[in-house]
Amino acid sequence: MDTQAGIAHVTAGLRESADLKLKLANDAAPTIVKAANTITASLKAGGKVLLFGNGGSAADAQHLAAEFVGRFAMERRALPAIAFTTDSSILTAIGNDYGYEHVFVRQMEALGRPNDVAIGISTSGKSPNVVQAMRVARAAGLRTFALSGNDGGPLAEAAELAVVVPSRVTARIQECHIAVGHVLCELVEIAMFAADRQ
Repeated sequence: MDTQAGIAHVTAGLRESADLKLKLANDAAPTIVKAANTITASLKAGGKVLLFGNGGSAADAQHLAAEFVGRFAMERRALPAIAFTTDSSILTAIGNDYGYEHVFVRQMEALGRPNDVAIGISTSGKSPNVVQAMRVARAAGLRTFALSGNDGGPLAEAAELAVVVPSRVTARIQECHIAVGHVLCELVEIAMFAADRQ
């Protein structure tokens, strides 16, 4: 690719990503604040955050769990969060014995408790294992939040709250998902710990 064509491609990709984030800022900000308040209330009451997704969404689940357990921007105590994508023995045992569509459901049944927060991530909104785990979580009394794309799909319908990135481009959706996740982490830290820093 020649330099000019490369620059045009880079510029188009970054502008598309920025435009989607601006659209979410205009359309989804109230939902993001509600999700942050839900997570904060759960953590203050002794609950935890459970995150799950496939592929790049699995990476996002792990990334966000790390931000809660480690830290995002503030020095503060660790916050309980678990990504259902990290234990290869659990994933392969469940996948082998029950089928891949159950790899998150079984973990939700084992670890989810009422008033925990389940965060399901799927760029299509159609991943069967994510949708099923979200339905199980909601039926069990967990608070549920979805990060989805396209038209939201059955995942957005299954969740109490959902942010849907209006795009069919997987990479752009994932870029928005992690941006929303970072804002969530920041809002939760401010709500829980900003007073301690004054």
